[in-house]
Amino acid sequence: MGDRVGSRPRSRPRAGPGQPPIIARVAWARGHAPPRHVPEYGTVKLAFIHHSESPNGYGPGEVPSILLSIFIYHRYVRDYFDIGYNFAVDAFGGIWEARAGGIDQAVIGAHAGGYNVESTGVVVLGSFMSVAPPPAAIQALEQLLAWKLALHGVPALGRVSVVVTPDGAPYTAFTPGSYVSLPRIAGHRDGDQTSCPGDALYGRLPALRPRVAGLAGTPARLTIAGPVAPFSPGATVTVAGRLTDLAGGGPLAGAPIELQQITGTDNETTIATLSTDADGAWTFPFAAAANTLLRALHRPAPAAVSDVVVIAVAPVITLSLASPSPLTVTGTVTPAGPRVTIDLYRVGAHAQRLVASKQRAAAGGSFRARFRPPGPGRYVVIARTAAGTRYAAGASPTLQLTL
Repeated sequence: MGDRVGSRPRSRPRAGPGQPPIIARVAWARGHAPPRHVPEYGTVKLAFIHHSESPNGYGPGEVPSILLSIFIYHRYVRDYFDIGYNFAVDAFGGIWEARAGGIDQAVIGAHAGGYNVESTGVVVLGSFMSVAPPPAAIQALEQLLAWKLALHGVPALGRVSVVVTPDGAPYTAFTPGSYVSLPRIAGHRDGDQTSCPGDALYGRLPALRPRVAGLAGTPARLTIAGPVAPFSPGATVTVAGRLTDLAGGGPLAGAPIELQQITGTDNETTIATLSTDADGAWTFPFAAAANTLLRALHRPAPAAVSDVVVIAVAPVITLSLASPSPLTVTGTVTPAGPRVTIDLYRVGAHAQRLVASKQRAAAGGSFRARFRPPGPGRYVVIARTAAGTRYAAGASPTLQLTL
């Protein structure tokens, strides 16, 4: 059954009370399914249920190869950067980690065009147009949904309004930008133009939803917020959030909160342990030298995680004129590292015209560029860095001169 420890598939550590056993991605990927780039994070407001439309009647040992074949199709034919589904459930009740990025994270999938940013996706392996999944698969699906939705503070019953994103245009009949009301546990066909997850599985969803709600109990809702605009490296900002009871909206006071930094594909490091106040709120002063992904985690029951917040840092750039002939511009970037673009503009009576642009590395924190202006006149120089994984976009004050 893929990569094993002893005689058992590798399981993901429990991310909180109520998590069912989840077989780690390595058990099917086996080092042969690298995502094209790092995961992206959104939010979870609902779950979409899918079927793989692959043949039924497979054996337990064939599940890893089925998942690997789905990855290959999604990655190299559909051009997704990873397998599209967040989770997979097999006919024998096995729950598998599919898309990389963390089972307890709001990882954006590629399973429901137009709704991926606000949902999680679960595929039941098999074809269920005329036959329903085996009882073991249904039971595992219910356990997974109860844990995953509750972890993100989402009820299993009722509906939610979500915005159709532009990527949904080929898949959904709804106009991008419009609000669509969907069940919290939805079949793929509820949002997109498809027969998925098959008539037989789709017909089981009305009975499945209350059972999931019963398993979930009363979830909690955990939030996190940080500064929207990028700030200078090393500056201290306030990260804050609140833990509330989902049923009544009341605060959960005196609850332990772990503030975690996300690094790599699936690695969380606790950087602070906090406690909620009487209003369920918590705050933490945080300083970062580079872009940082943070989330909050309440580990005891009812376990809850926040969405991911990006603490963005913009490099500080300085400019100075070293020599006017040829025009030599020097500068610094703090912290060192980003590649810098230096633009030279000629100032006219009514507009500025770009006359030259050069890129320079600033690995040591300094850069230099030489220009040969086309003639006498007024000029403006500006240096800028593009947004990247470590830094947000930054720009220098303009250097104005007359030649």
